[in-house]
Amino acid sequence: MTTALAPRGRYIPWLFVAGFAVVVAVNATMMWFAVGSFSGLYTSKPRERGLHYNSIVAEQKARDELGWRVEPVWRPSTGRLEIAVSDAAGYPLADARVFVELVRPAEKRPPVGATLAMIDAGRFAGYVDLPARGNWDLDIVVEHGADRYAQTRRMFLK
Repeated sequence: MTTALAPRGRYIPWLFVAGFAVVVAVNATMMWFAVGSFSGLYTSKPRERGLHYNSIVAEQKARDELGWRVEPVWRPSTGRLEIAVSDAAGYPLADARVFVELVRPAEKRPPVGATLAMIDAGRFAGYVDLPARGNWDLDIVVEHGADRYAQTRRMFLK
């Protein structure tokens, strides 16, 4: 009497199928989280911004013609944000006012405002309590007399 034994490797193809099923399930979950967590819109009213595109371009040209330089520096050990503002010739802008908002580009959070005080001619500093570390967009507005200069800088803040 002979009995037929099942081959030992019969389950191996099913291991490949199970492995691919796990990969597909993980990828589908990651896509679901990615699509659900970020709308892809940077502004709250993108249609209005698009309708006024030419005026936005004209404002950017006027800003670029000023030639001002804005140099932000982040001190992670103290949570201090420093901004140096200079004109086209490299001289500090005395009597300027600086306004800063920090926006987290990958999350739907309200902007974090930063109050900066003038510490020297053309140099401003303030402390910022960040809710999370990572990439942040610094929306910087500098006003000097009748001129207004706006710039966005992306920085990794920890």
